[in-house]
Amino acid sequence: MGQVTIYIDDDTEKKMAAAAKSMNVSKSKWITKLIKDEVANEWPQAVVELAGAWDAFPSLEEIRAETGTDNQREPL
Repeated sequence: MGQVTIYIDDDTEKKMAAAAKSMNVSKSKWITKLIKDEVANEWPQAVVELAGAWDAFPSLEEIRAETGTDNQREPL
C-alpha cells in the first residue's frame, strides 16, 4: 500500500476532518474515496440511474419539425 504526505492549511484540514467524521471514516479513507471518484473511468452510479428518466423528452424528429425553414443567404 502506498503512502502519501500532503500539506494543507488549517481551515481545509478542519473541514476535511469534519467531513470524514460525518461519514464515520478516517481522514485517510475519506481522501482515498475522493481520489478514486476523481480518477474513475465510468459514470457515477447516480448518473447511470438517470438513463430513461425523461419519458416526455421529444425525439429528434419532433425537435427538428419545429425549426422551420432556413432563410436564403445574401450573396457576398
